[in-house]
Amino acid sequence: MKKIITLVLLAVTMTAQAQTHLDPYQPLMDAIDKQGEDILSQYRALQEKDPKGELPESKAKAKILSDRLDSLGEVQLNLVREIIRDNKDNELPVKYIKDALYQLSYEDLKAALAPRTAYYNSPELAEAKTLLANYEKRAPGKQFHELTMKDLSDNDVTLSQWVGKGNYVLVDFWASWCGPCRREMPYVIKAYELYHGKGFEVVGVSFDQKKDAWVNAIQQMGMKWPQMSDLKGWKCAASDLYGINSIPSNVLVDPTGKIVAMDLRGQKLLNTLKDIYGE
Repeated sequence: MKKIITLVLLAVTMTAQAQTHLDPYQPLMDAIDKQGEDILSQYRALQEKDPKGELPESKAKAKILSDRLDSLGEVQLNLVREIIRDNKDNELPVKYIKDALYQLSYEDLKAALAPRTAYYNSPELAEAKTLLANYEKRAPGKQFHELTMKDLSDNDVTLSQWVGKGNYVLVDFWASWCGPCRREMPYVIKAYELYHGKGFEVVGVSFDQKKDAWVNAIQQMGMKWPQMSDLKGWKCAASDLYGINSIPSNVLVDPTGKIVAMDLRGQKLLNTLKDIYGE
């Protein structure tokens, strides 16, 4: 019995060593994951000490931990990009594409799913290909897709009332029930306040189903730009036309109606508009 157990343990060890040998990136990924777990452990300890996060020192510490986690996430994402770039002749990138699927940008995913890669026909990449097809519907270079919905007064409105009229327009896909959308909205409000006077416009396209919730959210957050919705939730017309399967999402459309950027989040939105308007 002892001999059998020893052989089994030896086999497991050799298998682990073989996997590491076949995937030289795994130790690096494990090290990054370990650092991330350490940061999350510190954050959980901070929450136990100050559940409401009211103490100034707690807020400061939470900001530091959040920034460290974001930085670590970018390191990990850059490693995934490196794996994809350097392993187009083998199957190694498949699991990393799957794991980082929703962190990869449209450009990243398009490069990762180049038809000539050795792993392109892997059945495990079906979800990735569907996501890329959705991105293609709103990719930079495409003309905007017309939408006809209701405004807050139940009047029929079209996206072309604002888009393609000589100004840059951010078409912002959101919903009142979407927590990440609410967290993103201060950046959109700031962008509107900074550049609306220069011609910049925002059009909100809501994935809500209940009008009261939609209207209340607009009032609560102080969204002063035009709004439209068909109140069909995820069956919203914009979902299929623009390939939206998660929100918040957006497209920035140039004065001629051509999409020039998509999914601009946070400071990236403000930086892009600063480049356009020069300040």
